[in-house]
This record gives sequence, structure tokens and C-alpha cells, in this order.
Amino acid sequence: MSLTEDRALSPLRIPFANSYARLPENFYARIAPTPVTAPKLVKLNLKLADLLGLDAEALASPEGVAMLAGNRVAEGSEPLAMAYAGHQFGYFVRQLGDGRANLLGEVIGRDGIRYDIQLKGSGRTPFSRNGDGRAALGPVLREYIVSEAMSTLGVPTTRSLAAVTTGQPVFRETVLPGAVLTRVASSHLRVGTFQYFFAQGDVAALRRLADYAIERHYPEAAIVTRRYRAFLDGVVTRQAKLVAQWMLLGFIHGVMNTDNTSISGETIDYGPCAFMEAYHPRTVFSSIDHQGRYSYSNQPNAMHWNLARLAETILPLLVEEEGGDEAGLASAYESLEQFGKHYETALNTGMRRKLGLATEQERDTSLTEDLLNRMMEQRADYTLTFRRLCDAATGIEGNAAVRSMFTNPVAFDEWEPRWRQRLAEENLSPEERAAQMRRTNPIYIPRNHLVEAALEAATEKQDFQPFEDLLQVLAQPFDERPGLERYATPARPEEYVSKTFCGT
Repeated sequence: MSLTEDRALSPLRIPFANSYARLPENFYARIAPTPVTAPKLVKLNLKLADLLGLDAEALASPEGVAMLAGNRVAEGSEPLAMAYAGHQFGYFVRQLGDGRANLLGEVIGRDGIRYDIQLKGSGRTPFSRNGDGRAALGPVLREYIVSEAMSTLGVPTTRSLAAVTTGQPVFRETVLPGAVLTRVASSHLRVGTFQYFFAQGDVAALRRLADYAIERHYPEAAIVTRRYRAFLDGVVTRQAKLVAQWMLLGFIHGVMNTDNTSISGETIDYGPCAFMEAYHPRTVFSSIDHQGRYSYSNQPNAMHWNLARLAETILPLLVEEEGGDEAGLASAYESLEQFGKHYETALNTGMRRKLGLATEQERDTSLTEDLLNRMMEQRADYTLTFRRLCDAATGIEGNAAVRSMFTNPVAFDEWEPRWRQRLAEENLSPEERAAQMRRTNPIYIPRNHLVEAALEAATEKQDFQPFEDLLQVLAQPFDERPGLERYATPARPEEYVSKTFCGT
């Protein structure tokens, strides 16, 4: 049965330019989304729609909402569920795949970049196993909030184009309202996609997949002799820089499985993610991460481990490329060894910017580590401590704002003279330095208690105003504005959210 035999085509004119659907049939399962009862648009990302060259008015129309819910298939769309495997908390699963998602197709944005448009929570697929293929409203809105916040913070990420309620319940621990998220990514290729074919011993499929990834994300690798080594180098570099950005913002992904590690270098799959408030390197929020595998401080190690799994999958290609087993293995190790260098460079450069330093000195690392240790001991808020340093950078009268972050302000007083001495070695005015620091250190992040309050209002009361208000604040995370103080304030003890959950 064709997709159009049981599903009317929507006249929406979306300029799909599908390439993944041209790959061999064993890369995916062709299947349309499952219709829902009463779709209703919650949110449409107008700026993202414009970037994609889509007609926002048409998307918000009844026919557009029907497409965003999976009730209609737009002309040119070729819905499919992607196949992939993955290590989940260290345990390998040979077949995962899109169990509740449909890749509708690809479009070329106004920026010339190819983007996937995918529905999450769109019904069962051949990869669903025992799942219902649906998503609850709360997790959908969480991903919308956090992914868009990450974008405005300058972090490579998937984006959220739309959220739609389905008019029908989903059954988890309780009965919850259902929803569908329209996710946009530069692709949905994952480390787990490569693992899927490696587990089958299908070298031809691995080569085809690697060539596709190179063409789509690493075209510079296509013009060199060692193309697969260049591809691996590219993924290692992007992921090292990505994790450094997470660390600089106090972001904890929560579920860094290999199927949640993108080949493009984007943050993908916002489940039990959270932004840390009181600084502690062992912070964990995910309700299922009992051993701290994906704790804040272990994220670089986890990513390096995931990249080693990617290197394993393309080892047959590296062996062929290098002319022998030992040479191929050495090439993989050489590439993986670059992760630490790229990560440390990105992290140290970012930390210097956060402290207002434009030049590099050997002692900068110890200056940073000393501050972080004092923040940990004093339970200082990660985001606000660095933001208030922007005020202190203009003069000692700004010290009071930073001191208030520490349970015992003496901890800051002991560190502050070293920082000022280091600042004095640079040729920047206090005003210029503070302005630069404010472009690096956000004032507004998606604090857990605010996110949970917005989700509770939407889920329990069908009140989406807190969700809208939070999105509006997070759209300008570096611009402090009067009247928005509560969005920058850490949770009170009774508001604190210690656990986050998978959901979409």
C-alpha cells in the first residue's frame, strides 16, 4: 500500500529535497505518521519557519496543523523511520531506530544548509518494539524550550519548529495529554546509525553511510586522499567543541548514549537534560543515571567513549584506506587522541572569555580551577556567579554582587585579588571587558523550576502562557532586563528540581 492510498496529500507547498530517502531501503522503513484525534497548534516557530523558507501562515492553517500532527502528508514528503542501533548506558542494543518519529523529508534553508524535518511522537513504526510511538505534552514542551534556548546561547543544536497537541491521551505512570514535536536538524545521523550496520557486518552499507555523511556534513573530507580519516577527525573535533560549550554553560545532557550522539556535531535528544544551578562537578539530574555515567564532569569522557565506538564502526574503511590492519588501527587512535586537545583548547578559551581575559597565560587554568573549587565548596550558582563577575569587572564596587553568591564571601575575597591582577595585565578598558563578558555569560537559562512550572501549567491547566513567557525571556539570554528578576533567580529549596525524566 502506498502512503497516499490511506492518507490524503496536503496541498502545502514545502520544497522537499530528500536525499536520505534515496539511500538503500535497509537504511530505514517507509511509513507514514499515525493520525491523531483532534490536533491543535500550541506553538509555531516563526523565525525558524522563515529560515527554512516555509510559509508560516500555511503551516498555522488547519491543513498545516494536520501535517504537523501527522494527519496529512505534504506533497513531496517521503515519510520514513530511520534505522540505528546504540549503546545505552554502556549496553549495546543492535536495533533501536525511530520508534516514535518520522522523517518527513529535507529542505534547503535560506542559508543554503540542508535540514531534516521530523515529527516526534507521531505513532508506532517497525522500530517501536513495545512502545506506543507517542509523546506526552510535557516532554515535547521541554524539548522545545531547551533546544531553542541552546540555539540562542549559540550552541549547535536541533531546533523546534512546532508543537501540536493530539487530543488523545498517552499512558505512562499516569494518563497524560499527547503531543507531537516538529524537530529540525542538519541531519539525524548518529553514531548509532553506523553501529547498526557495523553490527551486521555490512561494510558496503557503512561505506555508503560514511560517504553520505561526508557529502552532507564534511565535504572537505571528500577532496583528500584519506577521506574516512578526515571524516573521523571532523566528527571528533566538532563533538569536542560541543561538549566544551555544554560545560561552559553548566548544561548536563543526561543521556549521552551513542544513539544520542549526532554525526553533525549538534546537541540532540533533550530528555532528562538540565542546567546546573549550584556548581558541583558530579551533578546528575537524570532519574535513570544511578551511577553518574553522564554527570556534568564526566561528559567529556562519555563523549570520547562514544567517538571510540564510531571509530570502531569505520575501522574497516580506515584499514582499507591505510593499507593494513595495524595502520588502520593506528589512524583511528591518532584521531581519537585529538579529542582531548580540541576539548581543552575550547574549554580554556571559553573560560578565559567568561573571566574577561583576552590573552592567554599559563596560570589562567589554575585561576579558573581555584574559582570553581571555591564555587563548589560554597554552593555558588554557576550561571549567576559568572554573570555577576561582569559587574565586578567594571570596578570593586561590583564585588558585592559576586560575594552574595557565596555562603562564605571570604572564599571570593581570597580569589578576587588574583583575578584583578590578571585583568590588569591586559589592554582593555573595564567597560569594554564587562561588555564582552556579558556577551559570553548569560543572565537567563532554562532553570529547572521555571521549566517545570511552565510544563505543569500547560499539562494540568492547559495554560500555555508560562511556556510563552519563558520562551520570550530565553530568546535574549544575554540581555538583562528589568522586571525579569525571577527568571535569573535560583530555585528556593521548596522549588528545587533534583530529578528530570526521559519522555519524548
